[in-house]
Amino acid sequence: MTMPKPVDPVPAATMLLLRDAPEFQVLMVKRHHQIDFASGALVFPGGKPSAGDEALEWANHCEGWSTFDDTQRTLRIAAIREAYEEAGILLGDYRDGGAFEDTCDLESRKAVERGEREFLDVVREAGVHLRLDRLSNFARWITPTFMHKRFDTHFFVVRAPERQIAACDGYETVDAEWLSPHKALEMEASGERTIIFPTRLNLQLLAKSASAADCVAQAETRDIVTVLPEIIQRDGKNVLTIPEDAGYGPASEIVG
Repeated sequence: MTMPKPVDPVPAATMLLLRDAPEFQVLMVKRHHQIDFASGALVFPGGKPSAGDEALEWANHCEGWSTFDDTQRTLRIAAIREAYEEAGILLGDYRDGGAFEDTCDLESRKAVERGEREFLDVVREAGVHLRLDRLSNFARWITPTFMHKRFDTHFFVVRAPERQIAACDGYETVDAEWLSPHKALEMEASGERTIIFPTRLNLQLLAKSASAADCVAQAETRDIVTVLPEIIQRDGKNVLTIPEDAGYGPASEIVG
């Protein structure tokens, strides 16, 4: 029997926003139960790039533009936009160098999310430059080949703006909360929260850091190995596994 050809993965970007008060924490959002991917799960803000994320006009509204190639620029803009839409956090500075500290307008966020308004226009009108240069590569995961929807997801880590308040959008996300990586893992283990395999392993990787600065420093020096989970048979069960050289150590999960 001929196996169907796997669908090509779609590029995606995810933002791990970190803070140290009251303890080392990461911002997580709960996916709406009607969303078709990871519904009801606790995840990091993220999603697919939009056509507007590729606009050349971004060159005048981003710090670090010349540092990255077109792919990295688009992914970083997408990650920042998704954090804006889903959590109300805008990673940018005013043109004079001052940190953007305003509360992001919910209606503008929803308009961008629905494609009724360009994120570039929001940023331009706010007089803000996106800080592409502050994002550090943290991980890269590709959805297994047997899945009907596949993503090639780049995870970025960054210290969160100090004075902005995270708030869910009520559409894709129904909750936004700051959690220590250890706390999030405890909540998943107790059944209090649902966390999918890649998120859980990246939380475990986060938990190895003592602070936001430590986490970013480790990410900057770590070799990023692209992770493509595979299914193997073990004791008559389907087990999802990843390569042991991916930086997570031995990791597996029974599926099906």
